[in-house]
Amino acid sequence: MLENQFGLSAKGTNVRTEVIAGITTFLTMAYIIFVNPDILSTTGMDRNAVFVATCLAAALGSTVMALWANWPIGMAPGMGLNAFFAFTVVGTLGFTWQQALGAVFISGLVFLFLSVTGIRRWLIAGIPASMRSAIAAGIGMFLGLIALKTAGFVVDNPATLVGLGDLTQTPTLLAAAGFFIIAALDTLKVRGAILIGILIITVVSIAIGASPFGGIISMPPSILPTFLQLDIGGALTVGIFHVILVMVLVEVFDATGTLIGVAKRAGLLSEGPTHTSPNLGRALMADSTAILAGSVLGTSSTTAYVESASGVQAGGRTGLTALVVAGLFLLAIFFAPLAGSVPAYATAPALLYVACLMVREFEEIEWHDITESAPAVLTALMMPFTYSIANGLALGFVSYAVIKLLTGRVRDVHMATWIVAGLFVIRFAFFME
Repeated sequence: MLENQFGLSAKGTNVRTEVIAGITTFLTMAYIIFVNPDILSTTGMDRNAVFVATCLAAALGSTVMALWANWPIGMAPGMGLNAFFAFTVVGTLGFTWQQALGAVFISGLVFLFLSVTGIRRWLIAGIPASMRSAIAAGIGMFLGLIALKTAGFVVDNPATLVGLGDLTQTPTLLAAAGFFIIAALDTLKVRGAILIGILIITVVSIAIGASPFGGIISMPPSILPTFLQLDIGGALTVGIFHVILVMVLVEVFDATGTLIGVAKRAGLLSEGPTHTSPNLGRALMADSTAILAGSVLGTSSTTAYVESASGVQAGGRTGLTALVVAGLFLLAIFFAPLAGSVPAYATAPALLYVACLMVREFEEIEWHDITESAPAVLTALMMPFTYSIANGLALGFVSYAVIKLLTGRVRDVHMATWIVAGLFVIRFAFFME
């Protein structure tokens, strides 16, 4: 049955290899079940419900990816957009988390429309590579600031805006230790380095009495506090349209880049740069479907995980790998007490390490061309310094178009970039929060 469903022999793999690959992928991305509830609960969402929603969204998304696209790619709520959801949309702009979930749902519908119609391909082709790299790097810097603030390294300072915190505090010291452990384990190619780092700091914290222990296994907590709580009507207000625009742009770039990158590594994308693989289209529709389902369950945008490359490295070539990932996320629901025992300063080093990985995208920027590098740097800098991914994208796209215009290189700018820049100008002119 598995052979008929996934075509294992045709892909040069077998059940044992696919299962091992699925376990490998899960271990590298399982940190999200601890980090995501920690981030989204800052909005007032029930932490236990978000934990269940995170596991279910990951399981559902990975299952759709497995059965519809037959690709070995795991899915879960994405890093970056969860921070945007919590700290910008709710924390800064003042929207309720229910409205934010409504915005996630709408962005999923838009993403699905873009994928079905082929506009996604046009949009990806039209956005400069330097800007795509800057968006990833900027989100990494944003996550880094959040992590450093959570760990106590960065504190408010009226004279200089930010300052160095008290490095003698237990949470700060444990967070530092967690970061070093994760970095060392990942360098040594230990599978699940981030997850191991989180668990080690949690155990040490409990052992020294710095945080309480809530248990390990129990029946799953209720998802009702977040299930079907999205406010689509509230998300249709004029003031939130730029939030949806940002979500769509990040979802499109993140999902497409991850899917193409992992699929190429697995030898599943023989079409090369044209990206005309029917399975890529199916994978993108699986991604957008998972976004819709996640918003209904009660979590931020779900996306394909680049950590899936670890499973591909272990031999995963079919959707059976993703199906194993889905099954493990379902099992994880029974570990809610353990997730509740993880303190914020144990997930902060994981967030910081992910930030370090994302900032590597800076190397893809064309530094010799100031009309490319200046807008890219501005994009990245504005995200942490305005505490908003939306502001970074907005100022980045507008500056890109303006600099190209003033240097007589209008023809270098694709129509998609002009449209996005124009939408952000309208936002700044008429809909400033």
